[in-house]
Amino acid sequence: MSETTGFRCHFCDTCDGRGCIGELPGMGGVYENGNFIGNCMAWADYAPASGSRHAGSAAEGRLPIPVRLAPITGAIQNVGYPDEKAFYEDIIASSLKAGIRLSIGDGYPDEKLKFGIAALASFGAKGAVFIKPYENRKILERMEWAAGVAETVGVDIDSWAIVTMRNLVNLEKKDAARLLELKRAAKVPFMIKGIFRDEDIELVREVRPDIAVVSNHGGRVETLRGSTAAFLSAHGAELRRYAGAVWVDGGIRTGRDIGAAAALGADEVMMGRPLITALCKGGNEGVRDRVLALTGSI
Repeated sequence: MSETTGFRCHFCDTCDGRGCIGELPGMGGVYENGNFIGNCMAWADYAPASGSRHAGSAAEGRLPIPVRLAPITGAIQNVGYPDEKAFYEDIIASSLKAGIRLSIGDGYPDEKLKFGIAALASFGAKGAVFIKPYENRKILERMEWAAGVAETVGVDIDSWAIVTMRNLVNLEKKDAARLLELKRAAKVPFMIKGIFRDEDIELVREVRPDIAVVSNHGGRVETLRGSTAAFLSAHGAELRRYAGAVWVDGGIRTGRDIGAAAALGADEVMMGRPLITALCKGGNEGVRDRVLALTGSI
């Protein structure tokens, strides 16, 4: 996939949100990309000291915590990929080749989640499965669809505020009772993703998920203004008291960013846009090279 014509990514030298302002659908976000830009900038404020246990080792090719592909859907309208099904196959294949962990996401229409499930199954792989906050009946149905490939399963609680799905489906703001129902039904570890407000911390305290994911959807949902790095710094220790593990996404671009996330208490990081860009520009090899470059930037 070396031909870049038609893709909605501008292939900026640095993917920091400044080249796609206002492009949603597309690769941009809300608030004139304010949270997208803030996510990217903030990690530098928390960079670990060189040689610390959170810094990793470029010499050994070792990152301090694992990297996971972020859940990505809407390849045609957001990425400009020519075929939705092919995108999920290509991004899963390239992530496997790069040696990172996997996840898939939900979307509208239902085929987007089903394409992700099929892509994982075709490689005999498992990943984290993130489901949009439909009514619980529909979420439980989706959990069954994904049963054969789900390493973990969870709800993207902030997606009720995502601009690109407005007026397409009925999404709801989840309360603790609804999330507890889903947690009890899950046959694999249960996740809450989209933690970015004080009320989200209260949900984590009540539900006690296996995994809490700090995220503002890459700056693509209407939520508080700020960065995931700053939120993790302020609330990571509290989240760890209520959840088995803490993951984070948003603006992570370098090995030092990953080290910062580790220093702030994250157990994993997720990456989305940089891997999309690498796939569109360089195919499987592009994603592998992008992941390998992380250790060179510690």
